[in-house]
Amino acid sequence: MRLHHVGIIMPTMEKAEAFMEQFGLETDYMEYVDAYHAHCLFTKYTQNESPVELIIPTEGVLTEYRGGKGGLHHIAFEVEDVEKARQEFEEKGLEMLEDAAVPGAGGIIVNFLRPRYGFGVLVEFVQQVK
Repeated sequence: MRLHHVGIIMPTMEKAEAFMEQFGLETDYMEYVDAYHAHCLFTKYTQNESPVELIIPTEGVLTEYRGGKGGLHHIAFEVEDVEKARQEFEEKGLEMLEDAAVPGAGGIIVNFLRPRYGFGVLVEFVQQVK
């Protein structure tokens, strides 16, 4: 596994843009992810670093994250097979957020290990499909 990205929820697009400006980040791509009702903006990165994912929810539970203020949400690891990762964790009695991987932004499928099994950290597993 390697670190794929760090996910941060931003309550508005304006706050996401201000964050990027403050830290000199540039947009690589942005897509809307239906499963989580959110715009997912990934920053540009090099071969030696991982991108930041800014998550701008439009409705649902993510709009309420930290009382609507947003903040650090998850870390994501890239794996060869998300379904295999889900099966391995569930065989150990650990629960994933989804019953099966869901499409993410930028040609990936994803699933999350519930925070109680990640020592308080929401951990996402990402598989490249494109």
